[in-house]
Amino acid sequence: MANRLSRSTSPYLRQHADNPVDWWPWGEDAFAAARERGVPVLLSVGYSACHWCHVMAHESFEDEDTAAYLNEHFVSVKVDREERPDVDAVYMEAVQAATGQGGWPMTVFLTPDAEPFYFGTYFPPAPRHGMPSFRQVLEGVRAAWRDRRDEVGEAAARIVRDLAGRQLDFGGTAAPGKDELHAALLALTREYDDRHGGFGGAPKFPPSMVLEFLLRHHARTGSEAALQMARDTCESMARGGIYDQLGGGFARYAVDRTFTVPHFEKMLYDNALLARVYAHLWRATGSDLARRVALETCDFLVRELRTAEGGFASALDADSDRPDGGHAEGAFYVWTPDELRAVLGEQDAALAAGYFGVTEAGTFEEGASVLQLPGDGVADAARIGSVRERLLAAREGRPRPGRDDKVVAAWNGLVVAALAETGAYFGRPDLVEAAVGAADLLVRVHMDEAGRLARTSRDGVTGGHVGVLEDYADVAEGFLALSAVTGEGVWVDFAGLLLDSVLRHFTAEDGTLYDTADDAEALIRRPQDPTDNAAPSGWTAAAGALLSYAAYTGSEVHRDAAEKALGVVGALAGRAPRFIGWGLAVAEAALDGPREVAVAGPAGDPATGELHRTALLGTAPGAVVAVGEPDSEEYAILAHRPLVDGRPAAYVCRRFVCDAPTVDPAGLAVRLGVAAGPLL
Repeated sequence: MANRLSRSTSPYLRQHADNPVDWWPWGEDAFAAARERGVPVLLSVGYSACHWCHVMAHESFEDEDTAAYLNEHFVSVKVDREERPDVDAVYMEAVQAATGQGGWPMTVFLTPDAEPFYFGTYFPPAPRHGMPSFRQVLEGVRAAWRDRRDEVGEAAARIVRDLAGRQLDFGGTAAPGKDELHAALLALTREYDDRHGGFGGAPKFPPSMVLEFLLRHHARTGSEAALQMARDTCESMARGGIYDQLGGGFARYAVDRTFTVPHFEKMLYDNALLARVYAHLWRATGSDLARRVALETCDFLVRELRTAEGGFASALDADSDRPDGGHAEGAFYVWTPDELRAVLGEQDAALAAGYFGVTEAGTFEEGASVLQLPGDGVADAARIGSVRERLLAAREGRPRPGRDDKVVAAWNGLVVAALAETGAYFGRPDLVEAAVGAADLLVRVHMDEAGRLARTSRDGVTGGHVGVLEDYADVAEGFLALSAVTGEGVWVDFAGLLLDSVLRHFTAEDGTLYDTADDAEALIRRPQDPTDNAAPSGWTAAAGALLSYAAYTGSEVHRDAAEKALGVVGALAGRAPRFIGWGLAVAEAALDGPREVAVAGPAGDPATGELHRTALLGTAPGAVVAVGEPDSEEYAILAHRPLVDGRPAAYVCRRFVCDAPTVDPAGLAVRLGVAAGPLL
């Protein structure tokens, strides 16, 4: 019999709807039931593409005896961290403070007042590697609750007080300057893996936001060190197993430092961010590899994650069924030499094995290999193209990984920006149309007339969870990028509505930002984290969108809010640059202006189009672009911008100072640092 999760819009929660555990969704009803019964709450947090979440579910939550014990002695609450990042953040902070580490599945025991008192992540069904079994944990918590409840209550209250007292030094109220950004570059250089690319050791995550900073820093300063770290990291990832060499798109992270063996789930936010990074790398260098990866990743997004309503699904699972039975991580993606021979024949299989690094011993598990490009990539292009097509067609016959088809507002905002820019750079109007479709869904389904957002939807129906700061910030970012590409000022207007909500509901008097609105559900602590995780923090993403909006509109209120929000970047730039990458990228834009580019000319005029494209290809950090009819009211920065001698013209301004207008695309390119050429 299905439990209460069967009515959820979250695929992750619905995966647990038939568990024998009597699950509750997060909400007051669950805690009221715990108070009425006098029992503690088990909070289990995970997400659909999480491998170990599925393992623990199979081992423990599907086990009848474990479920019976849970149902008798606890109220069990299941949370999808992607729907409720606020709940996840608050209790993950407690887990990390108590244990020194965190991760998912997250397992936390709470009082009926939602105060945490015991923490963990994955617990096995039997004692293993020094970890107690899940049943032992349950029995220990139950005994403590029964026999030492006063002590448990005191410990929980102390934990809540300690969390309330944990306060980061948020720095000043001004954006960092050249010295702080140079210090960030030096700190990144010390942590850079100059052999394999990326930063740190294993596991190694794609450093999307740091790469954006490095590209912007190079554009502003000409630093070759910054460009080399970005270029080499992008090449290492694109040639590694973390990149799907057949279908495009990136896995979540690599379990090794060489980007060879991935944790195979494909997340929407990773691929949106990385598509944009590779497009920007091409813009800076003209790299053929960057162009290919940007386009392949966008094609993957549209082909495999776009929903019927025009939005984009959250993730593809790491695990899938084996063709010969069973269920395993990476089963959809890996190959053995025998499997290559069965599809390609002996000669082409030998070519493919050498080209993609498939060995008899294997690079993964049970003799299978993750496809990568370990050599110099020199081969018969037509023959390799045929091999790739046949392998991809054969792979399509395998059981596919599950798809988490909820639409998350923030991540769709990231996709809108990536598709719009990539489509514009490479002459792919279909990608721009996909961006417009996703943006339209966000306006129609997620956004109300007051500029408030719902975080999720599924099948065109909102999920009932209010948007958090990253939703407002990333959707505004996407709308602003889309406006630059399409010349439709209405997207700037929509971004303004969202950013007004940020100022009204998420911003403290000192300019710091909260992750939840002032009228959102009150948790044991109001989350406030400026550091990047898998995607830009809501704090720094909001700073970026506020800065761009101010450049479009001339709003000093939004500019001032952006600069105050960037104060934290100066505090963290030299100490933890890997975790404030997007903030550093935004600070580069603030230091550069950002530049405001207005292209005035008739729609459909090739000269207008050439100036517009040149403006979009400019590498000046965070430059905003508007295109429209002369003296158009579509954008504030197009007002009083006439033709020059009857010809379309581009106007470039920054910090209240404007250059003379130009009708020459080459001259405009010089002003904006265009490097990718030649123009398509």
